Amino acid sequence: MRKGAPELQAASRDLLAPSLRSAIDAFVVMDVMREATGVDIIHMEVGQPGTPAPRIVREAIARETGRSALGYTDALGLPALRERIAQHYGEAYHVDVSPGRVVVTTGSSAGFILAFLALLDAGDGIALPQPGYPCYRQIARVLGLKPVYLPARASSRFAPSAEDLSRALSSGAARAVLLASPANPTGTMLTAADMRQLVDAARANKAWFISDEIYHGLTYSGPADTALSFWQDAIVINSFSKYYSMTGWRIGWMIVPERMVRVFERLAQNLYISPPTVSQIGALAAFDAVEELEGYKAVYAKNRAMLLDELPRAGFDKLAPADGAFYLYANATHLTDDSVGFAQRLLHETGVAVTPGVDFDEEEGSRFLRFSYAGTFDNMLEAARRLRAWVNR
Repeated sequence: MRKGAPELQAASRDLLAPSLRSAIDAFVVMDVMREATGVDIIHMEVGQPGTPAPRIVREAIARETGRSALGYTDALGLPALRERIAQHYGEAYHVDVSPGRVVVTTGSSAGFILAFLALLDAGDGIALPQPGYPCYRQIARVLGLKPVYLPARASSRFAPSAEDLSRALSSGAARAVLLASPANPTGTMLTAADMRQLVDAARANKAWFISDEIYHGLTYSGPADTALSFWQDAIVINSFSKYYSMTGWRIGWMIVPERMVRVFERLAQNLYISPPTVSQIGALAAFDAVEELEGYKAVYAKNRAMLLDELPRAGFDKLAPADGAFYLYANATHLTDDSVGFAQRLLHETGVAVTPGVDFDEEEGSRFLRFSYAGTFDNMLEAARRLRAWVNR
């Protein structure tokens, strides 16, 4: 039965049944992570650093928890953290951002929810990359928005085109676009010229441009560009989860136009009250942990170089460009047309957990797999050995 069919709607009026808006797909990678338990499992499924939060972060928390009640903060975040995030944009991108435009969030996930609620109404369309991070489309659906997919093809380095975006916006199918660079699951990074064209397409059509910059800092051939370099009205979402190695701390941030700050503040007050205070204290310290964080990044770079050599030997020789993040996205058409079943067999027969492409692409994902290389080098090397032995058996 099609989700949302009249029969289901009728049943929901008569039974203590779940809401129609809750009828979304699972976040498959989290299901894989739950299943991948045991001492001999190598985790290449989840986008989570294998490293702890930096030492300076943990020390800051230990000091503060002994002398503070850790109560609510302002809904927009600690003033000192907002100031430090704004300073970061001047240091990293040479972009002037006022601390007043910074919204501290409960991870980037809260940022997506706040952005969708603040910028769009139920029934509006939002342009999303395909393949792309699955929670984009699922959050959109829960909030009554319509995903409009922008194909990100191998022929275009898995980058959506400005032409496709212009068509989606000018036709009225979408009123906003959300893109990531570097991207998940592909690791592809937009060039400055491509980013400008996409931003210009949004501006020309009076549409919102939302930039997911969560993988900034994790690039291997030069820094990524922030959308704010091209348009100060862009909505930027970032997080301390990836480069800063603080996934479980659930802390992130947004940069929003000055005129929209109060809109986001009202939503944040009512939905979250405030971001976690202890995580905000740690986040403030994270900006001083660059040496340790660059050491973490060096491990990812080593893993990446090794897997770019080893995965083709295991049969995964059609890889998306690995510009950034810590993912390799493989076209496995010659091995399977059922990425879910293939990933399950791989887990149970080799102990290597990977993510099936259906999580990222509802149309073509059955032929793709995503490998995360955020673990230790020894684990990644062992995973490559197991994959090669299994595929070539």
